[in-house]
Formats: sequence, structure tokens, C-alpha cells
Amino acid sequence: MWKFPIYEINMPINWSALEAQFDWFRDMQGVPQDAIWHAEGDVFTHTKMVVEAMLNLPEFQELDEQEKHILFASAMFHDIEKRSTTTTEIIDGKERIVSPKHAKKGEFTARTILYKDIITSFHIREQITKLVRLHGLPLWAIEKSDPTKEVISASLVVNTKLLSILAKADVLGRICADQKEILLRIDLFIELCKEHNCFGTARKFESNYSRFWYLNKANTSPDYVPFDDLKFDVYVMSALPGSGKDTYVNQNLKGLPVLSLDEIRREYNIDPTDKKKNGEVIQIGKERAKEYMRARKSFVFNATNLTTDRRGKWISLFAEYGGRIKIIYVEVPYKQLLSQNHNRKYKVPEKVIEKMLNGLEIPTPREAHELRFEVR
Repeated sequence: MWKFPIYEINMPINWSALEAQFDWFRDMQGVPQDAIWHAEGDVFTHTKMVVEAMLNLPEFQELDEQEKHILFASAMFHDIEKRSTTTTEIIDGKERIVSPKHAKKGEFTARTILYKDIITSFHIREQITKLVRLHGLPLWAIEKSDPTKEVISASLVVNTKLLSILAKADVLGRICADQKEILLRIDLFIELCKEHNCFGTARKFESNYSRFWYLNKANTSPDYVPFDDLKFDVYVMSALPGSGKDTYVNQNLKGLPVLSLDEIRREYNIDPTDKKKNGEVIQIGKERAKEYMRARKSFVFNATNLTTDRRGKWISLFAEYGGRIKIIYVEVPYKQLLSQNHNRKYKVPEKVIEKMLNGLEIPTPREAHELRFEVR
């Protein structure tokens, strides 16, 4: 069983030991919060209050040990990047303290820490990082343009029961005037999840195609079963350099043509850092992809594809031509990654890998008809 360092279930929290061991926890000290929403003080104070509140919740006490460690880690990390995003903004004519996109950046930071420093299995790590990313969703889900799709989509990447517990602790671990109203919103989130069979479990669909259709089409029902008329497969590789995706392709996707952006760069002698020339690489890649797709021919798209945005630009093209998108994400332990990168023919500078890691977004079910994780 994975355990968060220092924390022991049913034992008093050793805050001084946590503070001494983790610089990112110490960084929360002195990070201001707006008194309207956080009259308790800085992020450091708030984080400790959230953890303490969570441990006292009956819902938390009913969880198994693994879930408790996952939630403890999520609470510790949930506001980690307020340290880098906190600023001021004029709202209704008054200057307010805000931390825009701290949850998204916090997901990246938590992933890096759990991959490099606090070694964590892939499945547990991604539960924690998604809890960090989505910790505010239960507060705002009912105000989204499509609340049902929001909760169903969330259930495919995170345990919504754990998410509701974290959100409740986040509210109880602060001093604000609208606490009761916010807790009511969380209750509505729970009821919405239960109504659509995705509270504490991933929403089930009739098929992968039905799921992809629902998540990517407007005004559709999760129960709708569209006719599957896809003509060919596109295997979209996703991995940090040195993870072994080329080896995976050679061993598991034999016989399929491979469209590789790296190979196009080498073919035309284009430096990966040349942004203007890399635009040409992308255009060449798209034309070659279209040739395969017009012929209804399955193929492998081999690139790092590390962010949702970058994958999305290609996936939309593949979907437009009627391709069945199959994302294959490859990952190895950090030390093995560096070793394999060092020994490969076309090695990538470690500082570049670090930058990529810090912005890594793991593929989600919204992006593909099929999703496969090849993690060692």
C-alpha cells in the first residue's frame, strides 16, 4: 500500500516534520489569501485547517487506508501553486487577492513531485493529481453550461466521492461568510453524481464510441448509442522522450505505417528548436496523415503528444476523417527515463525533459475512443 510520508492514520499529524521535509509546504507560508473567502490567513494556515477538517469528517473515517492516504496527499497539494499564481485583481471596483489557474498548475507540480521525489504508482498518482486539478469542481459544477457532462467527465478520471470529501474539507478549513451556501453546492454536486450513476464510480457507457461521442458532441445524452461508422484506426503515441515509445511501436504495432514528426525533421534536416521550420514539419505531417486517411489505412502517429492541446489539434483531424483514435501512453520510472534517454541515438537535453515533465498532461477518456496506459 502506498503511504504519504510521515502521515500515519489515526495518529496526530506531525506538522513540524512535514514542514521540515517538504520545501513546497514551507513555501505556502506567507502566501496571502483574500479575507472575504479566507479570513483564516495564509495558504499554509488554510492547508493545515483543511487537512484537520478532513480527518474529522465521518465520510473520511469510513474510507479504507489507501483512500485516506490519497486524500491526505490531495489536501496537502490542493493549493500548492497559489505560491506562484497569487496576484491582485480589481473585482467590482475593489482590489482582491486571486490565484487564477492554481489548480491546473498544482496538478502539474503534484505529478512531478510524485513521479520524481515521492515515488508513487501511476494509478494512485493520477488519482491525487486529478483531485488537485478538480478540487473546485463540486463548488461550481451547478453553474457550468452543462453540469451533467461536467460530473460525468470528472467521474472518468477521478473518484467523485473522494472529490466531494476534499471539497467539503476545503470549505470547512477556511473562515468565510458563505460557508453554508458552498456546502449546499457540494451536496448538489453529490446528488447530481448519484442521479447520473457516477458517484464514487466511473459513468458506464454502452461502448467506447458512445462515450467519445457524448463527451465531444453538444446536446447529446449519455445514453445515446450512435452508429459506429469508423473506417480505420489511428494509434496516437504519447510519452516523454526516453520512455520507450519507439520500442513499443516496433514490438507491438508491426506492419503499420508510422508517421513520425521526428523522422520528418531528420528527413528535412530541421532543428527541433526552429519554431518557423517546425510549422512546416506539422504541415508535412498533416498531408501525410491525410494520404493514409483518404485511403482508409490505419497508421501510427508517433510524437511526444504531451499536452491535451497538442494532441487535440491532431485528434480533431483524425476524427474528421473518420478515424478511431487509440491513444497509447508510455511511461517508465524517472531514473530509467533519464538512463534510456542518455543511451538513445537522438538524446534530448535533460533540462528540456524537465520542462516537458512540468507541463505533462496525461491523456483522458474525452480524447480518444480507446485509451491504453503502458506503464512500468
